[in-house]
Amino acid sequence: MKKTILSLFVSCCLLFQTADAQLQTGENVAVTSTDAGKVRGYINNGIFTYKGIPYAEAKRFESPQKPKPWSNVRSSMTYGPVAPLMDPTTNVMDESEFVFDHSWGFTNEDCMRINVWTPGINDGKKRPVMFWIHGGGFTAGSSQELPSYDGENLAKKGDVVVVSINHRLNILGYLDLSAYGEKYKQSANLSVLDMKAALEWVKTNISNFGGDPNNVTIFGQSGGGAKVNTLMAMPSAKGLFHKAINQSGAFRTAMLDKATTQAIGAEVMKELGISADKVDDIQKVPYQTLSDAGKKALKTIADKMKAEGKPVIGFGLSWGPSADGEVLPYQLFSNEAFELSKNIPLMIGTTINEFAVFRGGIPSSATEEQAKEAIKKVYGDKTDAYIAAVKKAYPNGKMTDMLSYDVTFRPGAVQQANQKSAVAGGANTYMYLFDWQSPVMDGKYKAVHCMEIAFCFDNIQRTKNMTGGTKEAQALADKMSSAWINFAKVGNPNHKGLPNWPAYNATNTATMHFDNTCVVKPQMDKELFEVVK
Repeated sequence: MKKTILSLFVSCCLLFQTADAQLQTGENVAVTSTDAGKVRGYINNGIFTYKGIPYAEAKRFESPQKPKPWSNVRSSMTYGPVAPLMDPTTNVMDESEFVFDHSWGFTNEDCMRINVWTPGINDGKKRPVMFWIHGGGFTAGSSQELPSYDGENLAKKGDVVVVSINHRLNILGYLDLSAYGEKYKQSANLSVLDMKAALEWVKTNISNFGGDPNNVTIFGQSGGGAKVNTLMAMPSAKGLFHKAINQSGAFRTAMLDKATTQAIGAEVMKELGISADKVDDIQKVPYQTLSDAGKKALKTIADKMKAEGKPVIGFGLSWGPSADGEVLPYQLFSNEAFELSKNIPLMIGTTINEFAVFRGGIPSSATEEQAKEAIKKVYGDKTDAYIAAVKKAYPNGKMTDMLSYDVTFRPGAVQQANQKSAVAGGANTYMYLFDWQSPVMDGKYKAVHCMEIAFCFDNIQRTKNMTGGTKEAQALADKMSSAWINFAKVGNPNHKGLPNWPAYNATNTATMHFDNTCVVKPQMDKELFEVVK
């Protein structure tokens, strides 16, 4: 009886200890230093977590500066403000919101905040740093937008430090007012300068968080992948990161020139009724008024460009980085840009379906003839060539899947991989394609845009709405997160859980296909790209 009571007592103590170890908070818990002052986070499942630390500050349309120092220990336990949205979300798209499980956050123009997850602080260790840049194009999104972005599991699994940031977006990050004085000289690329400021914060402070400032991998998806490309083409960011991963972010191969961005800036001033000698008044305009003027200006300039026969890059004229001759002197896919980043190992890839679910497709109940008619509505007299090319690229696919394969994001990834891998004496490039199909909503979402993020962050259980939380999903997440971790550590994603993954070049076109069974294949969709371009 005494043994039973003693055993029960010990079990209860262990239970309380375990529960206590899962979350630790308090005035003296997880306190460390930054160059602006001390911060306090919390410890969850053994991972020190900090959220919402200011890495910079700035007045509207002015360059980022170091944040004002603070004297007390700053509580840093909750995500900071996110950049204001051009179009505030007021309507709920029920099904897709369930799947993506967005967290929109609260907005403030003062949004330059950094989050850190680390296995240890002030311990003298030099862990690889994985610096995540969120998607949302250049106009929306945040570091906390999706549950897949949480860095705890990745930090724990890989003994790495995970960092993510919020920064200025849309008109606040990209309105070119450089024609109106020195104060606004860099305004066309402030969002990019914010990211650089965050990388400088990492260089200065991350050793206090157990990280190695000399082993930083920048990685991002969609707009975040495009931002990775932008940083690789930014001379003043050289040396602040050492490896790069671009996930579904090579859709934009060129940037606007200064003449165009200054024309947009002038049109915004005109819309707001602000004269050049009163330019500072633009700093006081309410955000929504400013944003609305920006939309009108973009449409006006886009219409002029079309009338003059000038190409409108990307998915239509919008806010984003531009070749301003100073912050970004080179076009993204120029020889100069690739030479600048030649020593940066690159991992690049896309999902097999991307936005197909949102563009309509072929009903799963369609007959072969009905499927062909649906394809004809899109590709007209190219229908037979399209079907042949799809069958060659995806020989195991069904006729009803014919319109589901991505031909928007992957061509840019292949082009970038071809050019990057051809740079003489350059670092390795690794290519992947995420094929895995989600079972959620009867398989409707397939390998949708953003699907792979949960796998590389090892966040399957946080993202059941999107991944289904299945054992197959977890098994693939183990393989993918290990690949991302190994790449961050040594610039090579290979590990024993995957077949050998050779470095990519335009001749071997070695591509890792991530699925329940992972395989390496050469490029199979070259003819498909030719048909649809």
